[in-house]
Amino acid sequence: MHLKSLIGLWWARRRSARIRRDTARTLDLQRQTFDTLIRRGRETAFGRDHDFGTIRTYEDFQTRVPVRTYEQLRPWLDRTSRGEPDVTWPGKPLYLAKTSGTTSGAKYIPITRESIRKQILGARDTLMMYMAETGSAAFLEGKMMFLSGSPEIETNDHGIPTGRLSGIVNHFVPSYLTRNRVPSWEVNVIEDWEEKVKAIVTEIKDQDLRLISGIPPWVHMLLEELEHQTGRGPLEVWPNLEVFVQGGVDFSPYRALFETYFGDKVAVRELFPASEGFFAFQDQGDDPGMLLMPDYGIFYEFIPLSEYGKPDARRLTLAEVETEVQYALIVSTNAGLWGYDIGDTVKFTSVDPWKVRVSGRVKHFISAFGEHVIGEEVNHAIMVASEATGASFHEFTVAPLIREEKGASAHEWLIEFEQEPADMEAFTDQLDRALRARNAYYEDLRAGNILRRAEVRPLQPQACRAYMKTIGKLGGQNKFPRLSNDRQIADVLYHYLKSPATP
Repeated sequence: MHLKSLIGLWWARRRSARIRRDTARTLDLQRQTFDTLIRRGRETAFGRDHDFGTIRTYEDFQTRVPVRTYEQLRPWLDRTSRGEPDVTWPGKPLYLAKTSGTTSGAKYIPITRESIRKQILGARDTLMMYMAETGSAAFLEGKMMFLSGSPEIETNDHGIPTGRLSGIVNHFVPSYLTRNRVPSWEVNVIEDWEEKVKAIVTEIKDQDLRLISGIPPWVHMLLEELEHQTGRGPLEVWPNLEVFVQGGVDFSPYRALFETYFGDKVAVRELFPASEGFFAFQDQGDDPGMLLMPDYGIFYEFIPLSEYGKPDARRLTLAEVETEVQYALIVSTNAGLWGYDIGDTVKFTSVDPWKVRVSGRVKHFISAFGEHVIGEEVNHAIMVASEATGASFHEFTVAPLIREEKGASAHEWLIEFEQEPADMEAFTDQLDRALRARNAYYEDLRAGNILRRAEVRPLQPQACRAYMKTIGKLGGQNKFPRLSNDRQIADVLYHYLKSPATP
C-alpha cells in the first residue's frame, strides 16, 4: 500500500469515528446549529426585519419566519446579489451559485465562506466513510474524474463572482488531490456539453481512472462516448476503477443500467448536495439511506407532503419526523437562507440515525385527475416493469393525457428505452399495476374507470438528450424532468416518437 493510501486510511478512520459520535447526538447538534444561526442572523437586515433579537425558541422562529420559496425570498437575495452587505448573512457572499428552475429565470444562491467549507467537507466525508468502511484507499493512487459544469467564474455587475456550484467547488479541491483530478482545466471549460464529453473521453481513456463522480444520466452519456471511441466497456478501459460517487437524481431507476457497466466491481456511493447546502451522504454500501449531517451549518425542517401548500401545514424538526412519510425539505443555512423551501422531497429510511432518500421534487407531480402521483412512485413503477420484462431505459417522462370521452383519459409514459421489452403489452400492464399498488388515489381512478390503463410511447434513441439540448440544459447539474402536470414536455417529445401515436 502506498503512502498516500496509508495516510488516507488513517485519516478516514479518525474522521469516521468523529462522524459516528456526532450523528449519535444529532438533536443536540441541531439545537446548537439553530442557536448559532439565529445569533449570526441578528446582525443582518433580514434578522432585524424578522425580529431575531427576540427569538429564543424554535416556536419563536416559526412565528417570525414563514416558509418561503426563492421567489418569495428574492427581495432580500436581490439585495445580496447587488453587493449590499449584511442582508441575510453577515458580510457579502464569496460567490453566487447560478442554478435554473424558476419562472423568472435563473436563481442566484449565495455561497459564503462558512457554507463552501461545509460543501467541501461533505464531499470529503463521503469518501472518508467509504474508506473507513471498506479499508480501501487505492483510488487515491489513480485518477479521479469529477464530471461537472465549467469551473470558469464570471463576475456580476456588482463585483460578486458567479458560476455553477459544481464549477465553484472545482476551485476548492484539496491540494493533495489536484494532481489526481481529471479532466484538465482546458477540457473542463468547454461550454458545449457534447463536445466536452468527447474531449474528456479522449483525454482520460488511456489514464488509470479509479473514481468517477457525477450525475448518473451525464455519466451514462460519457460511458456511451467511451464505448464509441474505444469499442470497449469502462472496466476494460479502466480495470482499476473502484468508486462511482453520484447524486442529484434518484439513482434507483438507473441502478440496473449501471450494473451492466460495473457489475459488482465498482462501489456506488450516493450523496445529496445542492446549491443551498450539502445535506447527506451514503455512509454504508449495503444501506441506500443517506446519513443526514447535523453539523454542516444547516437547520432542517420538514413539511408532510400531504400538508404542503396549506396555510396550517406543520413544520417538523428531526425530533418529530417518521419513516416512510414524504416530506418537503425546508432549510435555514449559514449562507443566509431562512425557512427556505428547496423544492426537494425526502423520505426517512431510519431515525436515530436519521437517514433519507430523495424521493422527488415538490413541483414534479401529476394530479390532473386528483391522483397526486409523485416521482418516487413512477420510479418504482418503471423499475418493477423493467425487471419483470427484461427492459432497460435511458430516460422517461410521464404526463396526463386528457380526452373528452369518459374513461378515455390516461397517464402517458414517453420512454427512451435502452432495451425495449419483448412484450410491450406485458410491460405496460406491469407498469400500470405497480402504480396502482403504490398510489391509492390512482387505484381508485382506475377501479372507477375514470382513467384507462397507462399508455406507453417509445422514443427514438437520444430523444431526451435532444430535448435537453433544445432548452439549453444539456449536461452539468441539469436533470431531465420525469413528471409534469401538463403536456408541455410531452408535446415536444412527440417529435421524437419511434412511431406515430394512435388516438
